[in-house]
Amino acid sequence: MELCLVKLGAGSERLALALGGVQEAYGERLQEICGAKAFSAAAESGKLRGKRLLFAVHIPAAGVEAELYEALGLLQDPQRPHTLAGSVGGVIIDGESELYTKDAGRRLIFAANMAGCRFPGKPLVEATGSLRNFKVLARLWQTDLAGAYRQSCRLLADKIMAKPQRSAEHILVIHAGNRATSNSLALWHKVAAALGGRAEIEEISVRNGQIWDCRGCKYEECKHFGEQGNCFYGGVMTEKVYPAILRADVLVLVCPNYNDSVSANIMAFINRLTAVFRAHDVSFSQKQLYAVIVSGYSGGDLVAQQIIGALNINKNFALPPSFALLETANDPGEIEAAAGIDARAAQFAAQIAGAQDCR
Repeated sequence: MELCLVKLGAGSERLALALGGVQEAYGERLQEICGAKAFSAAAESGKLRGKRLLFAVHIPAAGVEAELYEALGLLQDPQRPHTLAGSVGGVIIDGESELYTKDAGRRLIFAANMAGCRFPGKPLVEATGSLRNFKVLARLWQTDLAGAYRQSCRLLADKIMAKPQRSAEHILVIHAGNRATSNSLALWHKVAAALGGRAEIEEISVRNGQIWDCRGCKYEECKHFGEQGNCFYGGVMTEKVYPAILRADVLVLVCPNYNDSVSANIMAFINRLTAVFRAHDVSFSQKQLYAVIVSGYSGGDLVAQQIIGALNINKNFALPPSFALLETANDPGEIEAAAGIDARAAQFAAQIAGAQDCR
């Protein structure tokens, strides 16, 4: 299978050097698409479906790259859905400043994912202007910052080319909703009903301050507790959530939009995953991440990108195609009357169960 390298932006000598390892490793198996126009032409002709895609984007110091926005416009066009159906991707962002690389990467991952592209855990290599974000890896790999950047690009390419592993036998659902009033929870229950016993479902509520937020233990202390399936702060997180996370094949987050963010309880859950993640990084990469997101007015895309940043880019959960079911409902029970909601819930359930690859 070929690896398709999609280059967007003006490029830089530093990015070219970083990509050298990928080009050397894949040789004739590497196809290059240069520029937004070439990318659009390939996508519109269906040639990017079922491909292995490595996006390499250079962004200037101001953080605005016209070719990236042109590509986003194609991927987010509702008239051209599933542009990348069946593909697997990764993203390299090469920046000229210390800012904007994570934002650009997260936006591209979200747009490509909703267009049908699957992403492995930790699918983003970002290079800030100073490359200081590679200090830890450079020390670990006994190389300089540029060498760590180059090696990270090569490892990402290898990850994209690996065969995705998928199972949905055990689904863990995390929510913090009120069953009587939550549109998000009501929507999840529609999805669960549509699953119809095709998987074992375990629901855990983290309402009412059941989970203390992370207080930031030292790395060594955090990892020590995680190796024992524990955390210094204990509670429901270690008693129920950690064992359930380790059993699960699929994690579903049920997230109402709170001020264009996940709720405080869900954020505490994400932060407290750090201990068990540090001890089980590899196993997290085999777990699929989904989200059910309901906004009162707008902004569901911001919540979805926050989840991608926290759990896919940072915590190594795999991102299946079209990972988020995004809806709008305000008054309690309003989701029940949304046009076509039962069909969309059933379609999302089929995706989770593995019956289809893209909504």
